Amino acid sequence: MKVLVVGGGGREHALAWRLAQSPRVQRVYVAPGNGGTARDRHLRNVAHDSHESLADFVVSEDIALTVVGPEAPLATGIVDVFRARGLRVFGPTRAAAQLESSKDFAKAFMQRHGIPTAEYRTFTDAAGARAYVRQRGAPIVVKADGLAAGKGVVVAGTVAEAEAAIDSMLVGNTLGASGARVVIEDFLQGEEASFIVMSDGRHALALATSQDHKRLLDGDRGPNTGGMGAYSPAPIVTPTIHARVMREIILPTIHGMAADGIPYTGFLYAGLMIDSAGQARTLEFNCRMGDPETQPIMARLKTDFTTLLDAAIDGRLDQVEAEWDRRTALGVVVAAAGYPDAPRKGDPITRLPDDRDDCVTFHAATTLSSERLVTSGGRVLCVTALGDTVRAAQKRAYDAVEQVEFDGMQFRRDIGHRALKPRTL
Repeated sequence: MKVLVVGGGGREHALAWRLAQSPRVQRVYVAPGNGGTARDRHLRNVAHDSHESLADFVVSEDIALTVVGPEAPLATGIVDVFRARGLRVFGPTRAAAQLESSKDFAKAFMQRHGIPTAEYRTFTDAAGARAYVRQRGAPIVVKADGLAAGKGVVVAGTVAEAEAAIDSMLVGNTLGASGARVVIEDFLQGEEASFIVMSDGRHALALATSQDHKRLLDGDRGPNTGGMGAYSPAPIVTPTIHARVMREIILPTIHGMAADGIPYTGFLYAGLMIDSAGQARTLEFNCRMGDPETQPIMARLKTDFTTLLDAAIDGRLDQVEAEWDRRTALGVVVAAAGYPDAPRKGDPITRLPDDRDDCVTFHAATTLSSERLVTSGGRVLCVTALGDTVRAAQKRAYDAVEQVEFDGMQFRRDIGHRALKPRTL
């Protein structure tokens, strides 16, 4: 069969890489792809200018199924367009994708269906928002309602910081329409984890657990980013917590969306905060797999990915299981100079490690310029390795990172540090 992956980041490279290993798959197309997918002989990049033109391509090439990676095409209805043409596609509809595209929609949904999350209020006027912050105190979290490419969340340590974020979004209009409405929610203490499932509208299949590292600098310092690395599995998600998350968060979400007349199909990512008592609360929903969590998750997946996707599209997720490599997978993001505020583009990538069975470099912000591989954005690569322990995977990944060369490259040197600490739960 032929398969299409929509997107051009590290997540999509990892999805395409895993799909290409299926004996059922003849060709994997990536739209639009990146420099890494362009150089992979098993993958083929596809240019397109609309959801309709991509649907035309799927019909003309007789593509068996499509997987949508990023949030933007989901929020603009690519799944609706494909389904209207009778095409097999995995992802949520535009209406269902509001769980990510509108923070206010998601928080109201959680409140309505009793899904544990932080207390919140939504505002369109800066004065009301500032008054609420002064009432609640700090630390407190200010979120743009709409999609903001990872830049719409400010964890404010002081009331002044929160007010500055409010003014930036509601008065300064720095995030445009995405920040024209803000959600202000209480700060939650604990440890974060990423809990990702596949949903067919009725059933959920949990994927391997993972943990992301959002801060730019070692020791979880510096500004928030889209993610500087991740590892799987996440020791914080014990079997007891796993069962609790499925029971209290995941299944109520899927059943709640169905009850609201918006059946949810696709990847569902719950960003969790787990406190010292093992209580998990939902920080956010994403309607896609995480990036960089996808890279270590795909490195550990042993089941033929097409089998899981077919079951999800056909409503049979309760009839399949996913098998996982027992080893730990750990991915280190190598970012461009100036990331996250003003990433520099166009730096030639002069050296990369060779891919091996236990270590793969997934490309994100790369492109080919006159046959040269150059940087094209903030998070350039994710070097992902497998190891019998977290420390072994960490060493293998960082040994490979040392073989990456481009001007201004930056990366954290402590990815996986939380998994190496004694557990307190």
